[in-house]
Amino acid sequence: MTFEVPAHGGKPASRIRQKNEETILKAAEDEFARHGFKGTSMNTIAVNAGLPKANLHYYFSNKLGLYVAVLSNIIELWDSTFNTLTTDDDPAEALTRYIRAKMEFSRRQPQASRIFAMEVISGGECLTEYFNQDYRAWFKGRAAVFQAWIDAGTMDAVDPVNLIFLLWGSTQHYADFATQICRVSGRAKLTKQDMEDAGNNLIRIILKGCGLTPTI
Repeated sequence: MTFEVPAHGGKPASRIRQKNEETILKAAEDEFARHGFKGTSMNTIAVNAGLPKANLHYYFSNKLGLYVAVLSNIIELWDSTFNTLTTDDDPAEALTRYIRAKMEFSRRQPQASRIFAMEVISGGECLTEYFNQDYRAWFKGRAAVFQAWIDAGTMDAVDPVNLIFLLWGSTQHYADFATQICRVSGRAKLTKQDMEDAGNNLIRIILKGCGLTPTI
């Protein structure tokens, strides 16, 4: 699944351009995560990226284009873990891989997950074009794989659509609500081991709920 980013051209990016765009996107991610779209300014992003504002506008013509680019990176990263899912896959192995991958994304890029969550909570206006007919067809294709496993008797008869929502919500929770988790558990921050333990717990619960045997 690909999300068009209006701020980018169609030519392959040079190494310098790619490096500068990565720097800008990281600075933008930090600001959008802290202040949201409305509370973030292009000037602040430029300062945090260590670039003149004019250079920032060279790569991204406006704040909306930059915001869409940040959202695009998040969603493409998440969706890539499901793109290769097929009916030939072993359900237990496929779900285990997916949960581990999503938990690792939550550990490494928690701010990106929070930006996406804030956008959806605020109405998801900037995601309207992304969640179009093509995306819905992609989503139905993932659900169809689960249904094929169910029909073949390799997985219990759970609702495929709600299973996907459960996978999304449970794995992203550890990024979006890390503050709550830390305060309730008395931790200063979630460590790599904390995330691995949480992932293993999710694997056990979700796979057993699907009638599958965890291999961890």
